Amino acid sequence: MFKRYQQIHFVGIGGAGMSGIAEILLNLGYRVTGSDLRRSESIERLETLGAKVFIGHEAPHVEGAHVVVYSSAVARDNVEIQAARQRAIPVIPRAEMLAELMRLKYGIAVAGTHGKTTTTSMVGAVLAEGRYDPTIIVGGRVTSLGSNVRLGQGEFLVAEADESDGSFLKLAPTIAVVTTIDAEHLDHYGTLEALQEAFAAFVAKVPFYGAAVLCLDQPNIQRLIPRLEKRVITYGLEAGADLVARRLRLAGMTSRFEVWQRGALLGECALAIPGRHNVLNALAAIGVGLDLEIPFVTIGKALAAFAGVQRRFQVRGTVDRVTVVDD
Repeated sequence: MFKRYQQIHFVGIGGAGMSGIAEILLNLGYRVTGSDLRRSESIERLETLGAKVFIGHEAPHVEGAHVVVYSSAVARDNVEIQAARQRAIPVIPRAEMLAELMRLKYGIAVAGTHGKTTTTSMVGAVLAEGRYDPTIIVGGRVTSLGSNVRLGQGEFLVAEADESDGSFLKLAPTIAVVTTIDAEHLDHYGTLEALQEAFAAFVAKVPFYGAAVLCLDQPNIQRLIPRLEKRVITYGLEAGADLVARRLRLAGMTSRFEVWQRGALLGECALAIPGRHNVLNALAAIGVGLDLEIPFVTIGKALAAFAGVQRRFQVRGTVDRVTVVDD
């Protein structure tokens, strides 16, 4: 970014997506201020890194800011947004700032109405194990990182893309992952058809040398594929996908399965997290890893060590033989 844009103010800085971007910018040497309605662990972490955070929204908070970033959860008539506009300070959505960070690297963006936080985290783990040293921005606290962000020195940025308000269309990733397209966020899109059109436009932003990694088990994604003029890598539990999981063994809080690529057995994969949905999430990460020529054994090692994301089927403990799960 231009050097004169040194102070960045975040309205709703405590949100999972916002705090991750704010932390990256702090680590890059920018001055970060922000506001939110209440204190949180994310805010306390940002403060230890040097951010100045206000509790509550007031017009004076934007003083000195060169740009103001807002989250999708913040109303457009927010007093700080209005104050910034009155002062001719640029006001942008979170996705636009993420797009600016992604512009500086090869972007891997994970979208979908379900599963994107865990899938993004798995992709990041695979690239880290493959020595790509990625920057990672996730919408949840990754257990192994102790944070929702990782600042790497490598060429790739792995990020969760928010389709809820259409802002993911500001991103131009090198690799686009789509986990699911379900009839959600219709308050914004109006119809399922409009939502599908948005995902088609998202994938269309992939350059000719990139790829779209798509779940073939999803009927709405199946309808999308014939329209795409991009290189497509499909995955799923059903036959016909480029990457297929077979011989699933789901036991307690673990999962094991074979990975087949276009009819050839690559090997077995083990996860320390449960569920068929996480097998699908892992297949997406495997698809990205293989496309980047990371050896399957390295991918398997990363996924076996993946401990999940906090509040994504996170086991808190057992009381009177009842397992308590936070989801």
